[in-house]
Amino acid sequence: MTNPNRKVIYSASQDDFFKDILFNRVADIMKENQSAISNGKVGGSEFTSWTNSPRFIKDVIEISGVKNTHVTFEYQVPYSQKRIDCMLYGVNDLNKGVVIHIELKQWDKVTATNIEGNFVETYTGIANNRVAHPSQQVKGYHDYLMGFVEVFEEDDLGLYGCSYCHNYIKKDGEGLHDPIYHNIINEFPIFSKNEIVDLANILKEKLSNGDGFSIFNKFMQSPIKPSRKLLESAANIVKNESDFTLLNDQIVARNIILSKIRSARKNNEKSVIVINGGPGTGKTIIALHILAEIAASKTKRSVFFSTKSKPLLEGIKNRLEKGNKAKILFNNLNQFIPSRVDENSIDLLLIDEAHRIGKTSNHQYTKAIDRTDLTQVATLIRASKVSVFFIDDKQAIRSAEIGSTHLIKNTAIEYDCSYEEVELVSQFRCNGSDNYLDWLESTLGHSNNKLLLSKKDNYDFKIFDNPTTMYNELLAIDQKEKMSARIVAGFCWEWSKTTDSNGDLIKDVKIGDFEMPWETHGNMTKPPVGYVHWYEWAYKDEGIKQVGCIYTAQGFEFDYIGVIVGNDLMYDPTTDSLIGNIEGTKDPMLRRGRENFDDYVKNIYRVLMTRGMKGCYVYFVDKEVEKYFKNRIDFTNT
Repeated sequence: MTNPNRKVIYSASQDDFFKDILFNRVADIMKENQSAISNGKVGGSEFTSWTNSPRFIKDVIEISGVKNTHVTFEYQVPYSQKRIDCMLYGVNDLNKGVVIHIELKQWDKVTATNIEGNFVETYTGIANNRVAHPSQQVKGYHDYLMGFVEVFEEDDLGLYGCSYCHNYIKKDGEGLHDPIYHNIINEFPIFSKNEIVDLANILKEKLSNGDGFSIFNKFMQSPIKPSRKLLESAANIVKNESDFTLLNDQIVARNIILSKIRSARKNNEKSVIVINGGPGTGKTIIALHILAEIAASKTKRSVFFSTKSKPLLEGIKNRLEKGNKAKILFNNLNQFIPSRVDENSIDLLLIDEAHRIGKTSNHQYTKAIDRTDLTQVATLIRASKVSVFFIDDKQAIRSAEIGSTHLIKNTAIEYDCSYEEVELVSQFRCNGSDNYLDWLESTLGHSNNKLLLSKKDNYDFKIFDNPTTMYNELLAIDQKEKMSARIVAGFCWEWSKTTDSNGDLIKDVKIGDFEMPWETHGNMTKPPVGYVHWYEWAYKDEGIKQVGCIYTAQGFEFDYIGVIVGNDLMYDPTTDSLIGNIEGTKDPMLRRGRENFDDYVKNIYRVLMTRGMKGCYVYFVDKEVEKYFKNRIDFTNT
């Protein structure tokens, strides 16, 4: 337990574990150990599981007849917020060390679902909560261990994963054993209450020659680095993907970044690089190319892609081939806290959408053991030898997100890092029209230049009198082969957390006869039939049936975007300019930041109105704002 990101809450020889069970002290030891690490409280349900489940592991070991194994509970998975419930260590009949990881469940009733990704519904403190099937959960842990723990890559130790649902009675073809889960169960078996002997036989087969403590030490002392197979998968991310091709300035920027990364490594210096670029300059694509190139290098290095945006993360993972192990290299920003990641243990950390960096990596679900006093940007710089931040300072959209070039630079100085900036100039969205972006920024008030948009600016910008007509045109575009379109809006309508009485999404966005639902609320664990999760809105076909918002559209691009500009933006005739109207927003986060609301709302519409590669269609709720835009358009001359 010397390595902070490799902690186990409980570790004991088999004999000591049996004594701790006999004297009913396993849970107390775990509570004491966690409190010593975190100075925090242990939740009641967590303590109950620590009290109950270890007894079942003791019974299995006893039935198996194995001796001299080693037992741990709550192992911290590398570069993850997850912990593995139980791990057993020993040597098999062939004198090879083996580690068995076991997911423990107290469930007694489970309903199968046909939702992609192997999910079930059960009680987890919430009735009918949709969660991963235990075998799917075990697969996730297994992939991480195989991907990062070197002893498994070198085949020095064997690894076996399974789950044990000690309160659940197996019924063939039902619940956890529904045929829909056949493949995942074959790969990672699940043992029920009435299969304890079967699980015991696995232990007898895998751990019969004992020597558990030496295997435990070998496992815990193993270097944590991405495996060669994992890096090979990452190196293939951008191959054969025309959408990931680099052009012009992007190639130059990639080469500059790679040069700075190699220089930092050669000089053995800690380095921070900021890549600043506006909409469409290709920040995400460049980051993916950097990841792929570093992964493909002969020198094995740990490299990660991180962003706050769950839609962007899921969208990238969705583009990867099924089964591509490189998915575990894509993480949210909260993964790199000191309790999980050693300082400078990552060779390269790529942070996309860095303007969305928060004040801290702590959140309402952060366990006491994982809380940190560091700022979020500090946790990121601390964790990596080289940190590359991809940022657009004009995309700040809420007070809780404070990422900026200035903040990153100051933090880099605090950590005694070399510091470099690269600016991306050419943008490849908006049909490559820099004039459109300049015009939009001028119109929104980001610059003092009064510019006119003309046909020669080569971008399909159109204002509609009716949102239904606009949506119908977007729908027709989206139905064309190899074309994409979405409709978005300012957050000016309530966002329903539940469905209506018929189980359908409530059509919150209403303008006259026009009615559409927002993207599915995050509180809905299961979207209605025909719809998708909020984070899937941008990249799944069903997204065209819902109105997106800034939080799901940011970071994505489509052929055409339709924007409903709501009452959160208004015209001020005294200054002949646009201003924010905080009374028009329904965004609870924005309503808390009154002093910066003007900037935030203008940044939001700048982002939304630059999501379209070929065109942007707009409907204005406030007709004075519409008139203001029209006065800055001249399509009479070509």
